[in-house]
Amino acid sequence: MDRLPESELFTSPMTFMGAPYGRPGPNNKAAILGIPFDCGTNMRIGARGGPDSVRQQSALMRRFNPTNADFDPVAALGLVDCGNVKLTPSKIVDAFERTEQAVDRIVEAGAIPITIGGDGSVTVPVARAVGKKHKKMAALHIDSHTDSYPYGEEEKYNSATQFTHVAEEGLVDPEFSWHVGIRSTTYAQGVVPRAMSLGYKIVSIDELIRGGFAQRMAEFRDRVGKRPVYLCFDMDVFDPSTAPGVCTPSWGGLSAREGIDLLRCLTDLNIVAVDVNTVSPPQDVNGMAAHLCAHVIYETLVLLCRQMGLAGAK
Repeated sequence: MDRLPESELFTSPMTFMGAPYGRPGPNNKAAILGIPFDCGTNMRIGARGGPDSVRQQSALMRRFNPTNADFDPVAALGLVDCGNVKLTPSKIVDAFERTEQAVDRIVEAGAIPITIGGDGSVTVPVARAVGKKHKKMAALHIDSHTDSYPYGEEEKYNSATQFTHVAEEGLVDPEFSWHVGIRSTTYAQGVVPRAMSLGYKIVSIDELIRGGFAQRMAEFRDRVGKRPVYLCFDMDVFDPSTAPGVCTPSWGGLSAREGIDLLRCLTDLNIVAVDVNTVSPPQDVNGMAAHLCAHVIYETLVLLCRQMGLAGAK
């Protein structure tokens, strides 16, 4: 046998949908970053394994959708996969600092960060990094929980307080920010009035479905205009029958079809960050939540292509 080139002998690191591994440069408009972190409090432990599970399941994704997006969004964006943040889950403050610095590098390179959590607490360091460039972002938080709970000094950061922190730190403007899909039981009373007291608008899952996805998202679009939008998608907005492996499962959520429809209504927004989180592999069944998460991210890639007017993105 003739001597083969190295490319024929050695595999590359597993990446999202086979995107090149590396760091963003001038030709990369978006970058994947895994955040293998969970606080280990208030819920299931295991989301620290989410990024690699999602990458594994993304191998089942194909790049063309002939009825919705007959183009390759990975190629169109010059998508690059930066790998995972190097962190220790038990060191919360250090993990947040490392995550913020990692996202800083992506934003400084001019690419849109697409982060894979990790539990929902990772929104804090991601928003801190993105907020340095994009002031007073409008948050579109699609979730079954508001994650705007109060906190104490002994436990400042957890997966239920991130949207309290980003509001208090001025990273997002609650006046233009919505929590969409809210449902399920809680440990505390008054969590919706609490989020509203911070300035957020709450759209329960009942209001979302009865009002119609297109109508509700048109209202959001009219409200925010061309302000920078921080898109945060928590996988527990789906019903556990659709996405069993999430941090905080709650019955009565969206079906896969409904979730995809909702994402496809997010047109004509100025999305500056995509934050998808809470896949927890130890509780997943045959990679269902991770595979669906990969599709959620794919749909956001299509949105970004259309937002940027990239060739073929019709």
